[in-house]
Amino acid sequence: MPTLILLRHGRSTANTSGVLAGWTPGVALDERGVSQAAALPGRLEGVPISEVVASPLQRCQETIRPLLDARPGLSVHTDERIGECHYGDWSGRKLAELKDEPLMEVVQAHPSAAAFPGGESMRAMQTRAAEAVREWNARVERDHGADAVYLMCSHGDIVKSLVADALGLHLDLFQRISVEPCSVTVIRYTRLRPFLVRLGDTGDFASLTPREEPPTGDATVGGGAGAP
Repeated sequence: MPTLILLRHGRSTANTSGVLAGWTPGVALDERGVSQAAALPGRLEGVPISEVVASPLQRCQETIRPLLDARPGLSVHTDERIGECHYGDWSGRKLAELKDEPLMEVVQAHPSAAAFPGGESMRAMQTRAAEAVREWNARVERDHGADAVYLMCSHGDIVKSLVADALGLHLDLFQRISVEPCSVTVIRYTRLRPFLVRLGDTGDFASLTPREEPPTGDATVGGGAGAP
């Protein structure tokens, strides 16, 4: 079965402003995100990508554009099933104010029981994304062979939930996984089990440098802004 490159979109204006974007329209890459996207063709040089699938949201479409420009033979297939979690009434709100919502504790510690008001549950998010991957695995293998490699550009919570699915981890453990903006995660699927080949690879270790404000220990809903 194929090998999947899961690409989180580059850093967005919502990431740097601390806003939970969700499906809010008009959320673009910020200056650093544009630079991250521009570096993708070089980072993936030599990798024989057979198909590109992306979330319909602007920040994902902008992230893959330099790669598509560098490889004229590739086009993008847009799939809503790998779009961001539908955060409902939480969309567009500051993460700093959401941290005091009672639901946030559930999102952090028991995400399989979390459903966003006016939105979807985290279980539903994982299910639709995993179903999309399985269908694309079959399509890519049919059209390009069992050794084919394809790329999906999606969002932090989607990528984390797919990693949990591949590793057989309960969704309640997925907040222990971290993927920075424009990071590459690779899963090789086989008939009996998937293998996690790369996780959150950016080639940049700046995020390991101690920060002035230590991390809280909670996962950032929707992802995070990555290294400063």
